[in-house]
Amino acid sequence: MNQATLHQLKVFEAAARHGSFTRAAEELFLTQPTVSMQIKQLTKSVGLPLFEQVGKRLYLTEAGRELYATCRQIFDTIAQFEMKVADLKGLKQGQLRLAVITTAKYFIPRLLGPFCQLYPGIEISLQVTNHEGILERMTNNMDDLYIMSQVPEHLDVSYQQFLENPLVVLAPINHPLSKEKNIPIQRLADEPFIMREPGSGTRRAVQQLFDQHGVTVKVKLELGSNEAIKHAIAGGLGISVLSRHTLLPDSGDLTILDVEHFPIKRDWYMVYPSGKQLSIVARTYFEYLLDAAKQIVEQTAVSSSEKHEESGIN
Repeated sequence: MNQATLHQLKVFEAAARHGSFTRAAEELFLTQPTVSMQIKQLTKSVGLPLFEQVGKRLYLTEAGRELYATCRQIFDTIAQFEMKVADLKGLKQGQLRLAVITTAKYFIPRLLGPFCQLYPGIEISLQVTNHEGILERMTNNMDDLYIMSQVPEHLDVSYQQFLENPLVVLAPINHPLSKEKNIPIQRLADEPFIMREPGSGTRRAVQQLFDQHGVTVKVKLELGSNEAIKHAIAGGLGISVLSRHTLLPDSGDLTILDVEHFPIKRDWYMVYPSGKQLSIVARTYFEYLLDAAKQIVEQTAVSSSEKHEESGIN
C-alpha cells in the first residue's frame, strides 16, 4: 500500500460505490481506460483482487470491501480537516465569551490584547465575577470558557491548569513586619485584617489555612473588590491575603510579608462543562492561553534570575 496514491483511492471508492468503472469515469471526468489502469495499479499494490465480475455485474471482493471501508474513513477524516481549515479561515469573524474570577482581571485583559491583534475580527465578551457568580454562569452554560482558581467539585467539568496563582500576605510598605523573615502565622492574629466577601474563593482558601493552624484574625473590614482592599491596605487599615497577580508594577505602596505557610499554592484553570463542544474560536483561545502562560513563566524565571544576580553583585 506504500505505492498507492490518494488519486487511486478516489477512483477505487467511486467505482466501488457505483459498482461500475464507466459511472466512476463519468463522475471523475476520466476515461474508462484510465479508471481501469488506476484500479489495476491499486490492485497490484494491495496484492489481492479488489473486484470480481459476475456476468455484467461488478462486485467487491473481501479485500475490496475492507479497502472501501478504509477509504470512507480516510475521506471522512480529510473532509473534517477541510471543514476545520475553513473554520480557521473564518476566525476573522466570531465571538469569544469569557467569564473570569475577579482576580483574573489583572492579567487576562493583558493576554487578550495580543490575541485580538492576531484575530482582529473576533468580538470578545468578558464577564468578571466572584466564584459563586462563575458557578451560576457555568450552570446556565452562558459562556465559552471560565477562568477560575478553584475547580468546582460538584459540577461535571473539563479543566486545564495553565498558570500558578499564589496567595500572599500584603501589608503597607512601611509595616513593622515588612523587614522580618519567616514570620509565625500566629502573628497575624495581632493585626487588623481585611477579608474578601463571603463567596470568594480567596476567602475560603485563607480561612481554611487559618483553621488548620488555629489562627483567629481580627476582621476589621470585608470588601468585595481587590482594588478596594489594596487601597485599604495602603491607607493603613490592615493587612490582607490576595493573589500575587493583583500586584501591578505601580503597586509601590504595598509589600509582601514573609509569613510561614505562605504563599498559599493555587492555580489558574480554564474550565468548561464536560461534553461541551468548544467552538473553533474558543479552542483557539484555549491553545493561545496555554502558550501565553508558558511565556509568562519563562519571563518570570528570567526576571527572578536577573534579580538574584544583581543582589549578588551588590
